[in-house]
Amino acid sequence: MNKKIKSLNLREKDPFLAREKQRYAHPLPSREWVIELLEKKGVPQKIETLARELSITDDEYEFFERRLKAMARDGQVLINRRGAVCVAEKLALVKCRVEAHKDGFGFAVPLEASSGGDFVLYEHQMRGVMHGDIVTVRPAGIDRRGRREGTVLDIVERRQSKVVGRFYIERGVAILEAEDKRLVQSIVLEPESVAEFKPESGQVVVAEIDTYPEHHRPAVARITEVLGNYADSGMEIEIAVRKHHLPHRFSEACTAAAKKIPAAVRKSDLKGRVDLRDLPLVTIDGETARDFDDAVYAEKQGRNYRLVVAIADVSHYVRPNDAIDIDALERSTSVYFPRRVIPMLPENLSNGICSLNPDVERLCMVCDMIVTYAGNVKEYKFYPAVMRSHARLTYNQVWAWLSDGADNPHKTQLETLYKLFKVLQKKRFRRGAVEFESVETQMLFDDNGKIKKIVPVVRNDAHKLIEECMLAANVCAADFLLKNKHPALFRNHLGPTPEKLATLREQLGLLGLNLGGGDNPTPKDYAGLAAQFTGRPDAELLQVMLLRSMQQAVYQPANEGHFGLAYEAYAHFTSPIRRYPDLTVHRAIKAVLQGKKYTSEKSWQALGVHTSFCERRADDAGRDVENWLKTYYMRDKVGEVFSGKISGMTTFGIFVTLDDIHIDGLVHISDLGEDYFNFRPEIMAIEGERSGIRFNMGDRVTVKVTRADLDTSKIDLTLISGGKAGRKRRKNKAEKVAETVPEKSVRGKKAAVKQKAVKAKTAKAKPKAQQAAKKTARGKSVKIKVKTKNAPHKGRNKAKA
Repeated sequence: MNKKIKSLNLREKDPFLAREKQRYAHPLPSREWVIELLEKKGVPQKIETLARELSITDDEYEFFERRLKAMARDGQVLINRRGAVCVAEKLALVKCRVEAHKDGFGFAVPLEASSGGDFVLYEHQMRGVMHGDIVTVRPAGIDRRGRREGTVLDIVERRQSKVVGRFYIERGVAILEAEDKRLVQSIVLEPESVAEFKPESGQVVVAEIDTYPEHHRPAVARITEVLGNYADSGMEIEIAVRKHHLPHRFSEACTAAAKKIPAAVRKSDLKGRVDLRDLPLVTIDGETARDFDDAVYAEKQGRNYRLVVAIADVSHYVRPNDAIDIDALERSTSVYFPRRVIPMLPENLSNGICSLNPDVERLCMVCDMIVTYAGNVKEYKFYPAVMRSHARLTYNQVWAWLSDGADNPHKTQLETLYKLFKVLQKKRFRRGAVEFESVETQMLFDDNGKIKKIVPVVRNDAHKLIEECMLAANVCAADFLLKNKHPALFRNHLGPTPEKLATLREQLGLLGLNLGGGDNPTPKDYAGLAAQFTGRPDAELLQVMLLRSMQQAVYQPANEGHFGLAYEAYAHFTSPIRRYPDLTVHRAIKAVLQGKKYTSEKSWQALGVHTSFCERRADDAGRDVENWLKTYYMRDKVGEVFSGKISGMTTFGIFVTLDDIHIDGLVHISDLGEDYFNFRPEIMAIEGERSGIRFNMGDRVTVKVTRADLDTSKIDLTLISGGKAGRKRRKNKAEKVAETVPEKSVRGKKAAVKQKAVKAKTAKAKPKAQQAAKKTARGKSVKIKVKTKNAPHKGRNKAKA
């Protein structure tokens, strides 16, 4: 009886009991209290023991068990194979996401910020896990290459529930060959589902995994959908969506909630908003844009400028944790494919009430700035407003007006915007922001969905004008949140790591270039180097080298600055229709203006990790579709001859960008000519051993298309003409020795040893042969016996003579 009273008292001592009572009618012990009790016990506890200690009734036991499993999913505890609950921190466990490699190994990427970096997982550890799985990892030391090793203790969450791939039958067994090459495990298909759907060999199917791989046992899945033939129109997008697990259907709750949102601004929505309906704000976007996030206006105020950037007020319609917000968070970004967009928000929001369409009232959040003649933001303020876009303009239209000086209804304002842009651009150059010019392309399709042609997209000053306005507003947003000490997601872009910097300096040194700044180069040092190689034929490759030396831009709650743009603080504020971090920044700014605090359902750190991952996922999916479409386009070009420019090289060949169509293909190193060619990274060239013919970055070549492989999205070329004749390279001592003993490569070590012995015996015989020759000259005959069993026939005759 005393024990029972003690248990009840223990449950009542929960310091978070009041909070739990507010959330639940019948509250369970809080997570914090469970962890505290486990720490006090000092040893892992069985679930039954914990339940008894905390007076969990039979009716509550199932829900208590669910709470513990939820804590395990979140990495707070580990439930081991014996069913005992352990505190994760006691075991030094790290919750990670598995990123598999097509060659069988993988990495465990910590979900929370970790100074130690990723864990390497070897092939034997990857047998039971799949790409994307959430696991708990225990550190296991450092390998020979200096990488952290990890041991997977438990699979917290399986992320691969459905797999898209090609259907085949091998030796009577139906298998699925996954489109995602990182899924290296075999997947066997259930015979019942094969009989039900009757797919043809090679068709694309979607299968749901029933049993996951374990040790040497393959995964088992059942077909749920047959998408069709691999080359069908639009199939590349259907594959990419499923391969990268992009949410592409809104939930029923989200769709229902979106329908309830009015199609026009109501009078009640105007309360507390500044009226900007008469201000001639305009949108400037691409010709094909359908959702308009931003509108701009500028006017001269003495020597300074007033810049107004109005951004769609999505946060007014999408409230935290409602049905639309849940779907938006899951997507985190809109995904743009050729001919198709998967939006973050339902269409009636993204293209309707939230979009700043012309001549209609729209709600917006405004960043109102005063910019000095030197390009500094002297002051700024944020406020909610109502606006009416006075025009929907395009980049090409605006640039034509500005460059020609032609009359137009918005001439005065556009010219003021352009003058302000010049001021901001000068400030950008003084700041030392890294700026690379690259050729972007656009695919134009015919009525059948086939690529008609690929054209370059030329970035004019109208593009750059809007970009500078958006950058100014984003910097103000970051500054506003930091000054008011409100948590938010910042867009961080760090400079090079010491390892990447050392590699970059080594590569630049071989090319006769130098990066200033010592161990801590600044963006200005990078910009100065970029100015040095402008106009060089290998400028594109050098740009890639500089970009790869920097770290990837991510969303994080702690401000680390933006290296590439040379900003001390930067946050995304200007695209809440298509980026979830921007939506959270709007909510945070509104909370500050109202004297409140916005808290995310997820931790800010977890939110940053999730949104950064979704951004990379969208980029990967878009790249897959673009590469597939280009390969499909080139199928009709097999056998045709093109001129092009060498845009990359590696140990196995050169990459050539074809003129006019802007597509890359590979000329294998064995197809460069009748010679042995070697990649010489010290001079960034491929050179023939005997001919001295050299291929340099930027060289012009003529090639023929030999293959366009849809399975790998790769285009193979053969060289017709190109390469520059050069001097035959002098061989160093090692190369000469290698040529004199080719037997080492032909017959192996044993043959080489035998030949060495033969040469030694022949050398010993030489003085005797000379002595015999002298005696013969005096009229004497001398017989000399030399053992030359392995000597060439010609050598034996000489010895006998």
